[in-house]
Amino acid sequence: MSLNTTFTAELQATLDQLKADRVYKTLNYLSSPQSSRVQMEGRGEVLILSSNNYLGLCDEPSVVQAGIDGLTQFGAGTGSVRFICGTFTVHRELEAALARFVGTEAAMSYVSAWTANEGLTHCIVREGDFVVSDALNHASIIDSIRLAKSITKCTTGVYRHGDLNDLREKLAANAGARRRVIWTDGVFSMEGSVAKLPDLLQIARETNSIVVMDDSHATGVLGKTGRGTAEHFGVLGDVDVITSTLGKALGGAAGGFVAGSAALCDTLIQASRPQLFSNALPPTVACSALQAVRVIEAQPERVTRLHENADWFRQAITEAGFSPLPGETPIVPIIVGETATAIAMSQALLAEGVFVTGFGFPVVPQGQARVRCQISSAHTREDLESAVQAFITVGDRLGIRGARE
Repeated sequence: MSLNTTFTAELQATLDQLKADRVYKTLNYLSSPQSSRVQMEGRGEVLILSSNNYLGLCDEPSVVQAGIDGLTQFGAGTGSVRFICGTFTVHRELEAALARFVGTEAAMSYVSAWTANEGLTHCIVREGDFVVSDALNHASIIDSIRLAKSITKCTTGVYRHGDLNDLREKLAANAGARRRVIWTDGVFSMEGSVAKLPDLLQIARETNSIVVMDDSHATGVLGKTGRGTAEHFGVLGDVDVITSTLGKALGGAAGGFVAGSAALCDTLIQASRPQLFSNALPPTVACSALQAVRVIEAQPERVTRLHENADWFRQAITEAGFSPLPGETPIVPIIVGETATAIAMSQALLAEGVFVTGFGFPVVPQGQARVRCQISSAHTREDLESAVQAFITVGDRLGIRGARE
């Protein structure tokens, strides 16, 4: 075998530079289910403050058992694409439950939320259409729009984050487009901010545009019963298209979905590339996600507890002298400045038994690196108090805690 040694050497040089710049990422291995506290290889028990396990369903016994039962009933998977070899009845059952949960007529599942987004845009636009995206949208939305532009030759644009006037100007400049699509996150994952959904819907009505919203960090999280950004604002059922994930609050395994009209979902079956060329969602995941939806519907107190925990932590970490971005979600980003500082802080916190991730450029703008805390309904008050104390200890050591005491 002959390997291209120059290629390997160039890759290694880039990795070595990341290490020298103190921005190199490492993986931490868990030997227990994802929960509020986990067993981490080489460290023992640590408190998790960086997981999307918002409702504590990753290790919920009934959710785990549903996955086991699904494996027993349906086997490991379809073995091919759904329309070629057949799909499982649990896929239909899950999709009906997801549509009901987010307030749409139908839904279509995918192997990830990334492929759900990627497989959507090119199916709903063509040459002469215009797609406009919030500047802070998730990378999967950006790639979906890029792919659609490549395939369909549609026109695309970006409006400044949350700037409704800029959005109106972009739409007006493309008034001659056959179809105009407004793409937004429901909750912006690095900021913890919530889209101005009622305003976006009003602009869409005024301009005969379509609103597409990725609600991955809001499904199971926002709204009194966890139905997402639309419920949060009292507009459930008014959003044209919703995409979301099964890999966060809905059990945390994997998978995603697109929800909208029956005609939209049928269109995805006909033309969406990840549907046409990828296997179906594994039945273990479909069954566990279905049970997760049922648990949320039956136990809305999980959502209430999540909101209470997030409010308590945000206030406590502020009183401890840190500066979290303002917000009303369980995502609490604490700005620390440079990327190396964020990574150093996350490493120091891990040494204190708190696992929370630091993010820097290019994920967030230069100079706005942060440690992103994510709160769960599974956290006890003792958990959160321990986390705040660890932040105080590390903040003092690194000299990045403010004057509040």
